[in-house]
Amino acid sequence: MNNNDQYQQLVSRLQDKAVSVLRDDYEFVVKPIPDSDETGRLDPRVFEIQKAFAMSATEMPKIDPSNLHEFVQGMRSMMGWDNLDITLDPIDTAYKVIEGTNGLIPMRIYSPSREGLKPAIVFFHGGGFIGGTVDVVENPCKALAEKAGAVVVNVDYRLAPEHAYPAGLNDCFEAVQWVYEHAEELGVNPQQIGVAGDSAGGNMAAVCALMDRDQGTGMIRYQALIYPTVNMGNIETEDFRWSLDEYEIRDHRELIVGGIQELGEGSDMIIQLYLQNRAELTDPYFAPLLADDLTGLPETLIVTAEYDYLRIENEAFARKLARTGIATKLIQYNGMDHAFMDKIGQYPQAEDCMSEIAKDVRRIFA
Repeated sequence: MNNNDQYQQLVSRLQDKAVSVLRDDYEFVVKPIPDSDETGRLDPRVFEIQKAFAMSATEMPKIDPSNLHEFVQGMRSMMGWDNLDITLDPIDTAYKVIEGTNGLIPMRIYSPSREGLKPAIVFFHGGGFIGGTVDVVENPCKALAEKAGAVVVNVDYRLAPEHAYPAGLNDCFEAVQWVYEHAEELGVNPQQIGVAGDSAGGNMAAVCALMDRDQGTGMIRYQALIYPTVNMGNIETEDFRWSLDEYEIRDHRELIVGGIQELGEGSDMIIQLYLQNRAELTDPYFAPLLADDLTGLPETLIVTAEYDYLRIENEAFARKLARTGIATKLIQYNGMDHAFMDKIGQYPQAEDCMSEIAKDVRRIFA
């Protein structure tokens, strides 16, 4: 069996081994490690990468958080991962720059070969509001376009600290508006538009859905939030209180705890760089978990990694959405850490994540 056959077998097992239950009125799906029955440990692919990173960390130059420029450039250099194009059929890629309220907004548009009007997913990359690129998420977006038979629009929004809140957010919402208004030329059904994003991009997607609801524009009919940050200020609520005790850890403890805590410890600096005192930590357009009212939001898929600092707030968001009456599903990938989607073609979970979003798109917009 060659490596590609082994990889495809792991992708299939993620579908076969999934366990679905109803929890707090939302559908909770657990995807076990595909080639292991053990729990409380890292997926072997994650373990190898984390172990190698930990060994090389001692040789890496230290980033001085007091030097703003050095911190931002250092963080940006560590974001993203080389990944693979897993598509089997041709996906047309178009490069477009639109005129936003505050400047130009570049985007990439991926279209599958399919006749008739198609759904559209507007995708926002992750990177802590200060980094990340459209390059990193290009292959996941192409995979989603192929699997969903949808036009996927990859938005190159402005980043902090050069462009503080809400500059990037406004770019994202205006990109959704542009897709809605130019649906015909894109071959898109304007009544079949969803948003998606990973990490900070998941925040952008969730907030765009809130803005769409608040403004009564009625553009967004689905949201797929991949390990989104929805309460970066770590503010306790009826649904949320963070604790390391929420994580089952039987093995690889040092690597797991280190990875979880590292993400949490960096949030204060990112908040300062992104918000720059232009909004409160409780502003729902920064922390959608803290919105007083979630009624009127679209059907929601939340994707989490078992060993991600953001998992606890993601579960809280799912509970709150479901309690409000929003059709909500949460998929947890066991053994995974934050940003696993970047490793599509290497981690079978990254491909399966795109398949799950595509499954929703095909069902909702059938």
